[in-house]
Formats: sequence, C-alpha cells, structure tokens
Amino acid sequence: MRTAEIRRRFLDFFAERGHTVVPSAPLPTPDPTLLFVNAGMVPFKPYLTGETAAPWPRATSVQKCVRTLDIEEVGRTTRHGSFFQMNGNFSFGDYFKEEAIAFAWELSTRPAADGGYGLDPERIWVTVHHTDDESRALWRRIAELPDERIVARGDEDNFWSMGVPGPCGPCSELYYDRGPALGRAGGPAVDEDRYMEFWNLVFMQYERGEGSGKSGYPILGELPRRNIDTGMGLERMATLLQGVDNLYEIDETRPVLDRAAALAGVRYGADAEADVRLRVVADHVRTALMLLGDNTAPGNEGRGYVLRRILRRTVRSMRQLGYGDPALADLLAVARDCMAPSYPEVAESFARIADQAAGEEEAFRATLRQGTTVLDTAVARVKSEGGGQLPGSQAFLLHDTYGFPIDLTLEMAAEQGVEVDRDGFTALMREQRERARADARARKSGGTDTTALRGVLDENGPTDWRAWDTLTTDSRVLALLGSSGPVPVAREGEIVTVVLDRTPFYAESGGQDSDAGTLSGASSESEVIDVQRALPGLVVHQVRVTAGELAVGDEVCAAVDPEWRLGARQAHSGTHVLHAALRQILGPTALQSGSYNRPGHLRLDFPWRGSLSTTARSEIEEAANQALRRDLPVGVRWMTLPEAKELGALALFDETYGEKVRVVEIGGPWSRELCGGTHVERAAQIGVVALTSESSVGAGMRRLEAAVGVEGFGYLARERDLVARIAEQLQAPRAELPDRIAALLDRLKSTDRENQRLRQQATQARAAGLAAGAVEADGVLVATATADGGADAARSLAVAVRDALPADRPGVVAVGAGTGGGKAAVVAAVNSAARAAGQDAAALVKQLLNGRGGGSPELAQGGGLPQEELSRRLDSVPGLVREVRGA
Repeated sequence: MRTAEIRRRFLDFFAERGHTVVPSAPLPTPDPTLLFVNAGMVPFKPYLTGETAAPWPRATSVQKCVRTLDIEEVGRTTRHGSFFQMNGNFSFGDYFKEEAIAFAWELSTRPAADGGYGLDPERIWVTVHHTDDESRALWRRIAELPDERIVARGDEDNFWSMGVPGPCGPCSELYYDRGPALGRAGGPAVDEDRYMEFWNLVFMQYERGEGSGKSGYPILGELPRRNIDTGMGLERMATLLQGVDNLYEIDETRPVLDRAAALAGVRYGADAEADVRLRVVADHVRTALMLLGDNTAPGNEGRGYVLRRILRRTVRSMRQLGYGDPALADLLAVARDCMAPSYPEVAESFARIADQAAGEEEAFRATLRQGTTVLDTAVARVKSEGGGQLPGSQAFLLHDTYGFPIDLTLEMAAEQGVEVDRDGFTALMREQRERARADARARKSGGTDTTALRGVLDENGPTDWRAWDTLTTDSRVLALLGSSGPVPVAREGEIVTVVLDRTPFYAESGGQDSDAGTLSGASSESEVIDVQRALPGLVVHQVRVTAGELAVGDEVCAAVDPEWRLGARQAHSGTHVLHAALRQILGPTALQSGSYNRPGHLRLDFPWRGSLSTTARSEIEEAANQALRRDLPVGVRWMTLPEAKELGALALFDETYGEKVRVVEIGGPWSRELCGGTHVERAAQIGVVALTSESSVGAGMRRLEAAVGVEGFGYLARERDLVARIAEQLQAPRAELPDRIAALLDRLKSTDRENQRLRQQATQARAAGLAAGAVEADGVLVATATADGGADAARSLAVAVRDALPADRPGVVAVGAGTGGGKAAVVAAVNSAARAAGQDAAALVKQLLNGRGGGSPELAQGGGLPQEELSRRLDSVPGLVREVRGA
C-alpha cells in the first residue's frame, strides 16, 4: 500500500467518525519555542492545554514534521528520519480512552479490502502505563488481547507531558511484531527493532506541577476536560505495509536512494557505510524539498541554518559516495515525484525549490574549495613546526567559519598524515551549543519558568497593555528571568526576559509580528527583541542589555520604534485590505485561513482550488489599491461577539475572543474583521499593496504575498528597472515585450524540435551503420559503440541499433557514454531472438560493471564505470556473449 493511500485512508476513517479534517500546518511554526513543527499535536497545542477553546470537538490531520536533534543517527538506525508525517486524531473534551483505543484497533486491523490497514491482530502488542488499569481492561475487552501482549511500562516510556507544568497523562503505544529475522522474541520491552511502534495514544487527564525529568514533578489533580492526542507514524506504517526493513526504503524515499546510488555507481546493500550515506541522502533530500516548499530559505541561523546543514550533509554524503558533480536538482526532482501525490505544492513551486538548492550546492562547493585551502595551510604549518596534530581550535574555525564538516577535516588531515585534536574540537562545540541553548532558553517566553511567571501575575495582576494607545510608557521592572530562572539583575550583553507593570509594545499575535524598541533607565539601555503573551494577561519582553545593568524594580521608559510600528500598521491594515479585495474579486469563499505581517511585508492564506490567473491577480491588486486611493477611513468598535457576527464581521477560527470583541473597519462594511492588531488611521497611509507572489501551501490552499509601504514602492521600482533592462536587451518598446518574448520562445521551441528531429535522424543513420557492421560471436550479432550526450543518448542509440538488427537473428548491443566526473554509463539491449537464445541485457550490464546496474532482460543500464575502462569493457562484449552461449 503506497504512502499516499495510507494517508488517505486515515483521514477518511476519522472523517467518517465525526472528525474535522484539518490540513497540515506549514513546517515553520509561529511558536517562539520551536523552529519547526516537530509533532502532530503542535498546531493543536492551544486547544489541548486549554489556552484557547477548540473550534471543533474532534479533529484529524496528517501533519508534516521536522526533527533534527538526532540528525547524526539518520541513516544508521531504522527509526530516525529528519522529516516525517504524523497521522493524528484529537478529542478536545469529547471522547476519551475507550473510543481512542477502539478507533486505533479498528483501523489497524480492518482488512485492506474494507478500507483498513489489514495488520494481523495476532502480531500487535500494546504498552500501557503501569498504573493505567483502565486502559489494560479496555485492550482486553475491545481487542481481546491476552495479558502477555499488554506490557506495563513506567513513566519513561508511557507517561506524557510537555516538560512544563500543564496537561499530562498516561499513554498507550501499539507495536507490530515484524518477525524473528529482525530480533529477539518477548515484546517491545525486549527488542524495539523487531517490535516496531507505529501508534501512540496519549490520554491527557491530569495536571502536573513544577519539576524535572519524566517523573520528578507532582500530579496536581484531574483536568476539568480530558483530551485525546494520538500519533501514528505514517512512515512507520508504510514500512510495515510495504514489507521493507526501514523508513528509507518506502515508496516516498527509496526512489531517491536508488537515484543517488545510480549517480554514484554504487549498489545499495553492498557496503554498510555506503548504505548509511545513501540513506542520509534519501532522508535529507526529502526534508530539504519539504522545507524549501514551505518557503524556508538556507541561511546562517535559525530555520535557515537547519536547512543549510541538511543540504550540505547531502552534498557531503554524495561526495563520500564518490560523486563530485552537482546532484541536488536531480535528486530533488525524484523526491518531488514521490511527494507530489500528497503535497502538490512541491511540484508547483519546484522551479524555485531547485534553483535555491542549486545555488546552495554551488556555494557549498565553493566553501569546500576555500576550506581546503585553509586546511592545507594549517596542516603545512603543523608539519613545519614538527607537530603531528591539528589543533581543535583550527578544526572548529573550519567548521564554524567556513562550514567545513568535521568528518571532512578528519579525512583530509589523515590523507596528509596529520591527526586532529578531536577532544579540543568537541569541547569548543560543546561550549557553542551551551551558548546557543542558553540563548534559546532566554528567548522562550511561554514554555519555560511558568511557575515564576504565574507568581508575577498572581502578585501584580495583568500587564497594563497600552499598545493601542501610545508608543511610550513609564514602566517598572517587575521581574527578570535568565536562562535558569529569576535573576535580580542583567548585565551588558545578556539576554533576559523582562516583565513590566505596563508596556506600549505589541505582543506577537493575530499574525502580526511583535514590536521592536528600547527600554531606557537611569543606569541601563536595553534592546527589545521579542514580545509575547506568556500567560493570559501577562506580556513578557525578550531584551538584550546594551549598556549598564537592568535590575528588578528599575523605572524605565519603554519606547516602541516608531518606524517599526508604522511599518507594522501598514502591513496589518494592508492584510485586511487585501483580504477584502480577494473576497470582492473571488467571492465570499475566499476566506483568510492564516496570515503573517511584519513591517513592509504581508502574506495571506486562503482556500482555493488551482492557481489564480494573471487577470485575477491583477484585479485583486487593483481592488486593493483602489481602496488606498479612495483613502477609506479605518475605525475600531467594541461590541459583543453576537453583535459583531450580526454586523457581518469576519472572525478567524484560530483566534481567541473574549466577551467583548474589537472590530476593525476599513471603509465601513467593505472590510469588517475581528482583530487585535495595530492599524493605520486611513487606508492611504498604507502607501501601496504590491503583490509579489501567489503559490500553493497545501491541497486547496493558496498563499498571496505582498510588499507594502516603502518596501512596496521599492519592489515596484525594481520591477520597473527589470522591464527596462529587458526592453533594452530586446530593443523593443515595453508594450511589445510580451509578444516579442512569446515569439522568441516559439522560435526556441521550433529550434528544439528541429534539433530533436536531426538528432533522431543522425541516431537512426548511425544505428543502421552499426547494425550493418555488427560482428558475429557464436551465432549472435554483437554491436558496440560509444555515444555523446550521457546515459540518455546511449540508451537511444542502443535501442535504435537493436531495432536495426535482423529480427530473425540473435542480436546484442552495448553502448557506453560519459556521464561526467570521469565516470561512464553502459546500456545493453537484446532482441527477441537473442532472448530466446539465452541472452540477458541485465546480466550483461552487471558483468560489464562488476555487479552494478540493472533493468529488464531486454534493456538494462548502469553507471559508475571509470571513463578509461569503457573501451576495454566494450571490447569484452563478444567474449561475454560466447560465455552465455557456452553455458
């Protein structure tokens, strides 16, 4: 069963049982404590924790996830993948254990012909928390499982929490026995390779207190509303249903692995270390495709750095396999074809994805060249001083400054007879990671030190929030939180979380980025980096102390950067304007389903089937800018939610609304939305709305992006300059550019068709000559040749020669071609008469390439042959044909 089908069956099963199907959220997450969505429950976290009322009683999704904590284990185990998909079903105070267990058992064991997965009930084991007698009894009654296949485990394995005070509860995991060939008998407690976990059912029924580890905290009591959060690993289920050993061999990854093997001229399964590298490539290429598809760009920090590392590990792995040419575009195309059935947006945006990946690959290849020069110089210095070890600080410099992987440094240093101080390098890396973790902990405003923040809230009450009214407030520092908890003072250079009694800073919410600005005191200056609502009513600020010392109790002037706020207001009001224009042109079903805006930039997601036409995009942009030209007034009104709905105000499902709601109007009824953001006073202050892109972000979901304000005018100026340069190059008036470019493209297509026709004629003519000159080897006609143009050209020539040989006589053809990097490919073809005489194209290719390559008995190919060996191998074909005849 293909992975896309497993996915479809899961969603259909739960939709039929009253669950709302929720599309996968993009991989980049707005949660300030996460870079990427790393679990299926992340988009539902506010509903599960009770921070926000869920819009549905039960839901289901297949969520894209990325985890890179164990990236070094990718390819070495059967369970680690940096990208994976989590099938989940969720209940928000609706059903609980009995239904969750029944659903999981039914879908897992129902015959495939009836829409289930058809797993053998006799091979399923489950684990329960050792205190959870209720779940044990339910498994006995619902699934009729015997006690020996219901395994009790402790907190480490079968009790779930988020690591901070809040919801928690026991979990029950489903395992499948893959057979004695994969490990020892005795259940998952004995061997988790043989017994593969495929589904985890989390029963959120308790509230936990402060504490560390898996069990070092008190249980405070029962939750008022119990929730269900389950996660079925899509790749793991595919591994089971497709009968493969690991997640790298399922239908969504194995084609990438096979393509990497073909490029490198290696055979999967022949060498353990090569297999690890092939699995790394298969995993990382798919991860890169999905991250690039969700508009993550390679960079030096945060999400961009994760993507850059994944791409570079891929390039490095291909290099270790012996393939030094650019490979990412080729491999990503294979991954695209694997993933497009579930995520069509990766096909729609593939040109951009491939271009970004190719640019990153070329940059890393340059990095390798530069790093090699630095390494060679350092090694020469060590040798000149009579040493035999490269200092750890030098290896760290290569890694940190030049992006040079440590394993590459070790390999190249060893080639020159020098060791590397690995311990010194490791110590420096550890220090860097600790600094990064400290910074990350300091940036977290909601998930850490909750007890301390609750104490501040209980003692001082809610933050006096003035973001709608002013850009400055006189404020007092109520609390400072460092990486390890509350601190009395923060010194220059430190990053801390600050709680003020009042603040003018807008806290990130409703799609609007948080404000930037400063805190100025008598003895300190601090830069405000981020602002969040850590708890309902409590606003916290992440700040970097730039001068002096900031202490609890200090009086400070909290000041929002006015240029930043102006840009944010323009972007947020621009989002409302674009939303109204969208609905005006496309109709009321084009309802915003997500947005993000920051100074100068906005994006808006909405449900729509198919891409927008150029005309529709132009009309939407025109309608938005007409509102700006009319200088529509922007107003704010407070009312009850029923009043707002009666008025026609739009409310978005992922927002939280209180007893009174804030309605933002632009031009009265033209745009009416519930919103807590900051806005301009009149539409003309937005400046301009310039659409920059329109793309897919999931099945039936589109995304518009636009530049506004100064950035919008800058975008239009760059577009104008680009058109001017094209007009100059084509020596055509701007109005004639579309027709001129279309004519050029038609000429190129016509030229390509003519070239293809000439190539086919040349191939046919050459094939006739090669067939006529075929030599006879024990009654078999043998033709060999070399082709220009790589493996595809060799394949075309081999087929043409085979077809030109006499049909009534056995004929064998072998054609070789260079493929770059000093490597060559060989294609073999045999006709029907030769097949009847025992000839086999696949066997011939394997003989020529020492076991590499494959295909059908009629046509086969393989690569990785050293170029200098090609002529000799082709000369050996008649002898190999005689051996087959003799056998």
